[in-house]
Amino acid sequence: MLVVHKYGGTSVGDLERIENVANRVIKAREAGQDIVVVVSAMSGETNKLISFAEHFTLTPAKKEMDMLLSSGERVTAALLSIALQAKGFDAVAMSGRQAGIVTDDVHTYARIESIDPSAMLSAIQEGKIVIVAGFQGINKDGSVTTLGRGGSDLSAVALAGALKADQCEIYSDVDGIYTTDPRIEPKAKKLDTISYDEMLELSSLGAKVLQNRSVELAKKLNIKLYAKSSFSDNEGTLITEESENMEEVLVSGVVLDKNQARVTLRGVSDRPGIAAEIFTMLAQEHINVDMIIQNVGTDGTTNLGFTVPQSEHLNAKRVMESFDHDIQGMDVDGHVCKVSVVGVGMKSHSGVAATAFSALAKNGINIQMISTSEIKVSMVIDEQYGELAIRALHDAYELDK
Repeated sequence: MLVVHKYGGTSVGDLERIENVANRVIKAREAGQDIVVVVSAMSGETNKLISFAEHFTLTPAKKEMDMLLSSGERVTAALLSIALQAKGFDAVAMSGRQAGIVTDDVHTYARIESIDPSAMLSAIQEGKIVIVAGFQGINKDGSVTTLGRGGSDLSAVALAGALKADQCEIYSDVDGIYTTDPRIEPKAKKLDTISYDEMLELSSLGAKVLQNRSVELAKKLNIKLYAKSSFSDNEGTLITEESENMEEVLVSGVVLDKNQARVTLRGVSDRPGIAAEIFTMLAQEHINVDMIIQNVGTDGTTNLGFTVPQSEHLNAKRVMESFDHDIQGMDVDGHVCKVSVVGVGMKSHSGVAATAFSALAKNGINIQMISTSEIKVSMVIDEQYGELAIRALHDAYELDK
């Protein structure tokens, strides 16, 4: 049985924790598993490296940043390999390059194009435990690239696919996927299983346990994905294909995303193509637009509202100011948040949205924007009511039962 383990920054945060990971890997090895381990940089290491670069300039070249930031994962991989060797186990550390990971040319946010697993398979056949530095690869020119924040999850899933592994286990400081953040709602329950689509929605809506690009890839490659804790022996949560019994559960989880800002454009010229021009310019600046609301036009103008990540609201405002001849006024509110209800059961049950709206109304929470999909209802509200809204929704759907 071939299993890929991935350990996040908190799991390898110091030498003691790296030793703890080594003991976990040994336990799996002694149970008869072939193991490939993907590691992140030690917690805080990536931020430290970024601060080193910013000592010289706030706009360092992305190619050099990839060279710099990829070193954090290589340090962890080497240390874990050394720890395993010290305990009498044959291990080998590999960089993304040595593991055969080839990406496109987009520095700091590269996409994996192919993986040649021959070096890893050869090491596995020799009885070695393979430790791979996550978050990185090389492009066709041989330059080091990185995969963006959370990229080690992506490395692990991609390697599991290339190696045809039996499963991929993502270890962090959380022992699975919960109905909501237990720090907000202590009654939150851990889920035994969840579908790829539900997990994809939860991770894209603000749940931090798994990076959404990795869930998307796991679904595409049909890889059994487990979310587990490196600090306990709990079973964790299986992320897998949707099954009929999953639809019996109305809602799987509720999630809060505080990284939101709302942009409202007043008196927008009501002419064909104006929306396309606005959102094309935002896309060219790599500003991710989430919800969009447009009112019916009157007197040759309309109002248009949309949400962007809070970190991008000043950038969005700058872009919108270039439309001064087409927009009469603009408001930017960085004090909003998004609460979302997710569940595949929504496909076959009615009244899910009505329950959410009623729960917020009972608590005096005004909804500013609404977005729905087949398995999700998202609402933008004032940020001061975010945690109250999550508790109200958790109660309304009886997710603690």
